[in-house]
Amino acid sequence: MSPEHLQVLEQFSTTRHYPKGVMLIMEGSENNQLFIIRSGKVSVFVNDEEGKQANLNYMGVGEHFGELSLLDGNPGSASVMTVTECELTTLSRNSFHEFLIDEPELSIRLIEELVGRIRALTDNVKNLALFDVYGRVIKTLMRLSNTENCIENPKPTHQDIANMVGSSREMVSRIMKELVTGGYIEQGTNYIKIRKPFPKHW
Repeated sequence: MSPEHLQVLEQFSTTRHYPKGVMLIMEGSENNQLFIIRSGKVSVFVNDEEGKQANLNYMGVGEHFGELSLLDGNPGSASVMTVTECELTTLSRNSFHEFLIDEPELSIRLIEELVGRIRALTDNVKNLALFDVYGRVIKTLMRLSNTENCIENPKPTHQDIANMVGSSREMVSRIMKELVTGGYIEQGTNYIKIRKPFPKHW
């Protein structure tokens, strides 16, 4: 979201600070707010009936969530929790609809964003269907890394990565260890750094 849109949005919204570990949306529950991340990061995840968790994504500054429920009126399709301290701007359903009417350019941007998420979901399904665990791990590391090939704030645990790729923590730990040994990644206390291109096969 552009600074110009955020400035207009101030007329319709409220901004609050949230500590780490706050549940913002619960999967299957009603949600009447759009959330826009001004600072910090959140985790988007789902759970099955036995409580097993799958982390779908991390979201950061400028990204938004909760819009699906405001568009179709259905309960949230995933849970969202803060993983760092966050500053979030929230917009009610009525204000959200009014804002889209007043700012048609943002409606186009929102459609583009939703299309991008559909494409990302298609890629994730492709990865699960066509790649082995190693292939899914390196694609996840590349997806999470920033422009400096670094993953930080937060650094995902091996269990987090395992949840994302649909594997066991032990398998992911074994792959990560060998990537460190081969000099492909560097793991620090708070970061994972990609040092060089990954080999195609493990």
